[in-house]
Amino acid sequence: MNTEQLAEKLTLWIRDKVVTAGYKGVVVGMSGGLDSSVLAVLCHRAFPQSMFGVLMPCYSSQEDREHALATASKFSIPTKTVALDTVFDTLLQALPRDRVDPAVSRLAEANLKSRLRMLTLYYFANQLKYMVVGAGNRSELSVGYFTKYGDSGVDILPLGNLAKGQVRELASFLGIPQQIIDKPVSAGLWQGQTDEAELGFSYEELDRYLVTGEASAELKKRIESMIAASDHKRLPPPVANFDNSASA
Repeated sequence: MNTEQLAEKLTLWIRDKVVTAGYKGVVVGMSGGLDSSVLAVLCHRAFPQSMFGVLMPCYSSQEDREHALATASKFSIPTKTVALDTVFDTLLQALPRDRVDPAVSRLAEANLKSRLRMLTLYYFANQLKYMVVGAGNRSELSVGYFTKYGDSGVDILPLGNLAKGQVRELASFLGIPQQIIDKPVSAGLWQGQTDEAELGFSYEELDRYLVTGEASAELKKRIESMIAASDHKRLPPPVANFDNSASA
């Protein structure tokens, strides 16, 4: 399947999933990153009159905002902006601040940002009877590089079967602004954060392993360990299934 066919199939898939479920349109979080930009364009193709992107800065970089707006402007995608900085601060003040490892605290706060964005998207979706569409790709989902009930808290994941490299190819075909395609991949969780620095390997290495199974013994062990450790994030909550009837 070439990239043009892939774009068309994904557009039709989004439209079918939404219409079949009885919804009227879609809402997408636009971070200024590669995945969300590609997703927003596909969603606009599927629902040109009933979709919008939401910018949700929370101590985010000005560059990310500019990139999100550049995509929105180029493809005439309507947007709404909801600044979450104050909400984030208020919630942190209300929460107990026990003495923990600074790295652990930083991750907890980063996950909080992601979950606030999920709440915001569903607020709009519930009001309009829209679906929340997520930008997670196969590479991220496979190793659990997402926030449970945060950026994974969505209704559908159109890019969920595409490796990061495939998303990049799709971005080039769709005409996503080049500065977005070229910039280091980051979830924007904190200043200077990049995905590959956190993962400890490149997306190119991860994609190669996922697609071909090829990797050094050390890298393969690391990736498989991450896949196993994050299995709970990809599954629905387990339900106790023992027989609890009165006669048991």
